[in-house]
This record gives sequence, structure tokens and C-alpha cells, in this order.
Amino acid sequence: MAGHPLGRRAFIAASTGAALAPVLAAPARATGRPPFGRHGSPSARPDAKTLYVHPGGLGDHTTVQAAVTAATGAGFTLVIAPGVYRETVSVGAVDPATGLPGAAGSEMTWIGASGDPRDVVVVYDNANGTPRPDGSGTYGTTGSATTTVRTDGFTARAVTFANDWLRADHPGITGTQAVAIKVQGDRSAFHWCRFLGHQDTLYADTIALGTFARQYYRDCHIEGDVDFVFGRATAVFEHCRFRTLDRTDLTRAPYGFVFAPSTAAAGPRGYLVTRCAVSSAAPDASYKLARPWVPGSDPTARPMLTVRDTRLDAGIDAVAPYTDMSAAHPWQSQRFAEYRNTGPGALITVPENRPQLTDAEAGEHTRAAYLGDWCPTPSLRPTARP
Repeated sequence: MAGHPLGRRAFIAASTGAALAPVLAAPARATGRPPFGRHGSPSARPDAKTLYVHPGGLGDHTTVQAAVTAATGAGFTLVIAPGVYRETVSVGAVDPATGLPGAAGSEMTWIGASGDPRDVVVVYDNANGTPRPDGSGTYGTTGSATTTVRTDGFTARAVTFANDWLRADHPGITGTQAVAIKVQGDRSAFHWCRFLGHQDTLYADTIALGTFARQYYRDCHIEGDVDFVFGRATAVFEHCRFRTLDRTDLTRAPYGFVFAPSTAAAGPRGYLVTRCAVSSAAPDASYKLARPWVPGSDPTARPMLTVRDTRLDAGIDAVAPYTDMSAAHPWQSQRFAEYRNTGPGALITVPENRPQLTDAEAGEHTRAAYLGDWCPTPSLRPTARP
């Protein structure tokens, strides 16, 4: 089995204060509090575009997807009461004529009502190799996502996005990618959120190959094992915590890879990790920091990753932190670089294995440079860290 020592489902249950069954059970610690905190209620909503989700029926809807479906225009806010929402959620239907999402669901905001992301969990358990109920094949990596966001201007605060599919429960399935959330829209922002899974936890991507979507993750917790942050978006991770999981199904390193960017060759920016921390529940040097993903749909991709001013704990292989996903696309030919990292996983023992930015080059790898004219709303500290 791969994952947290408690197992993914037990971990989610322990961290929310509620078992995953019965479905949508509210965390015990939230009992007695106003279900929507300081964010109003159906009888005292600030505007018509604020919708309330409560698993016990105290809001406008009992599921997140029902609220998303009811948000028929742009600019809606969903206030989500504490609970474990076992469902798949899709934001933004795609127009079959254009292949692009329509206006419904754009500029949407999700708010975890308690301010503690452990209290609001959106979770499901599909994997790449999970058979579809209608017999039409398997879900594939994209179809495995618990939550899919296609529209622009999406923001989430104090919400946990999870996929608790476990390899040990499905030994016959080889497609073990299990996405917690796939984000494709431009100007997508996540503050004080958690992303929990094993392989392919966070799919930070774009809606189309030629679209350079910008995403911002601030004060978030992201964990997994294989390629658990991947895709072709322009994504900035600031003050985030990445956690690599232990694995008892493997006997030798590497156990996995934190990042697997697939930046398009024409994309001027890929992933920027700044002022973050990478810790591990696994033995020392058992994880690679990254490997480049050049997908079959874009064989000309030139993955880009910059990790700067970040602490890398001993779980990262300091001698050889990068490796190839395919021999045809060696990591040395991609756009990988570091700058002023600290910790035992950042020690430079073989310089050619750790390309470093100069001070001048580092000036081009900042939040402002990556996000351009978009300045995400500052993150407001909730009641607890993710």
C-alpha cells in the first residue's frame, strides 16, 4: 500500500474529525457552531449570487455539484459548510462547437465556511483504470479527477480537494493515476487549501495546448507520491507545503516525484515554487524533486520548473534530484533551475545535477513575472493552517 501511515481514507477521516461514511457526515468539531460561520445564511445572504451548501439541508443545496449547477451565470460564491462531500464536481461545461467552456461558472469562488480546510473535504475515489459504470472503458487520468475546473477566474479558500483511491484496494488496476483536482482555467487561485492524493494529486493544466493559463497557490498543503503536481499551466506556488508519502509497496528508491511539468515549448513560464517547503514521510533520498513530462499529445513540450528560496528536506535526493520520464526527453534539455534553496535535500554535491540561476536570472522568476497583469486577491489567514 502507498500513502500516509494511516492510509488515505483514515488520514482524511482523522484530519476532518469525521469518518467518510456515512456520506457527507459533518465533522464533530463543527457541531454547535453556526453552519456558515461569518458568511451569512440562506435567510441572510449578502447577495443573490451567494449560495450555501450544507450536507444536512440547512443551505440551498446538499451537494457541491448541485450548487455549481445552480450557478447559471458568472460571479457566484459558494459557501460550503463543514462536511465530507463524497462526489465528483465539474465547474464549467464545454461547448461542443468550440471546445471551450461557456460563461456559466466563471469567476466562481468557493469558501470553506469554518476557515479551516480540514473541515470541508470534497473527495472521491476514481482512478485512471477504474471501469466506467456504463461499460465504455475506463476513466483515464483526466476522468479520474474528483473536481474539474475549466472556467476562468476560479478561487477557492479553506477547502480540501482529495482523491482517496488506494492501490492496495485494486491490485488488478495498473492505471493508478488518481487526480484530486484538475484546474484548467486562467486566473485560478487557491488560498489555504489542501490537496490530498497519491499519484497525480494536482493537475495544474490548461484548457488547450495553445492557452497559457495562470494559476496561483498560496499557503496550501499538497501531498502525494508519483508526479503529484503536474501539467502545463503557468503556476506559482508561494508559501506552500509539499509532503511526499511513504510507500510500503516499493523496496527501493525512487518512491516518486514531486513535480512533472509539461510546459508547452511556446509557453514562456511553467511552474514557479517560491518560499515553500518540501517534507517527507519516506526515508531519506527516496524522492526526486522533478521529472519532465512530454506527453504524446505535445511531443515538442519543454517542461519548465523553477524552485527557489525553498527548504528541501532529506526526503529529496540531493545528489540526483531530477530524472527522465523518457530517455527521448532528458531532463537536461528542459527548463529546470533552482535558486537559494536550503535544507539537506538542497545540498549541491554534484553541480551538473543541480542547475542554478544567477542573481540576474532569478529576477525573471518571480510571482509578478509569471502572473503578469493579474494580481490575485491577497490571502486572508483563516482560523487554522492547512
